[in-house]
Amino acid sequence: MSDVRYLVSGDCAMCVEFGNEIKPEINKKIRAFKIAVEKAGVEGIVETIPTYRSLLVVYKPEVIGFRALAKKFDEIMNDMGNIEIPAPTVIEIPVLYGGEMGPDIEYVASHNGKTVEEVIKIHTSEEYLIYMLGFIAGFPYLGGMSEEIATPRLASPRVKIEGGSVGIAGMQTGIYPVASPGGWQLIGRTPLKMYDADREKPVLLEAGQYIKFVSVTEAEYKEIEKQVENNTYKYVTYAKKEVE
Repeated sequence: MSDVRYLVSGDCAMCVEFGNEIKPEINKKIRAFKIAVEKAGVEGIVETIPTYRSLLVVYKPEVIGFRALAKKFDEIMNDMGNIEIPAPTVIEIPVLYGGEMGPDIEYVASHNGKTVEEVIKIHTSEEYLIYMLGFIAGFPYLGGMSEEIATPRLASPRVKIEGGSVGIAGMQTGIYPVASPGGWQLIGRTPLKMYDADREKPVLLEAGQYIKFVSVTEAEYKEIEKQVENNTYKYVTYAKKEVE
């Protein structure tokens, strides 16, 4: 991968940069390299953190130096063709659209010359790539939203948005994992917990995974909410079909 750059990020991290654009193709390379690095078991690596166009690798400089790590990464990249990369998973996120849960959905509809039903249909028709997690714990930066429902942020942000709220800001859609201030146009809410400090895996989503929003009724929302509280909810996931 001749376009890859190794950049110093402080005294104990390296940024492995795969390009300068936000593209699914670049994200696929990042995901593949992350899996390859984890399989290689390089001594001294603490964690790997995917971003839009790079992989941040945190390491112990007393165990392995920057140049030695870069050499290891060159070897891994030269052997990438021999490493099996599993298909990314898609996780379904149930959403109750409109009403109290999505107070801005009518504005999103009118702004784009659509009905509320059309907004929901468009929003639930895509599988959204999670490029990275950030901002607050578990917040997914998604790609792939249709321009047909793109809507500017609120002129004045809300002081508090409930966790699980699904919103739109410009060409992006996302989920607020916990209660926080925010300026996105709220179109619905999921009963799933994107972040739960008491859960074995606190953050539900992963970079490189895909989200499929699924519209549910109020009764279904309440039932799922109960199951989540009782730890009996069965998450719906499946392997993403790659386009030939």
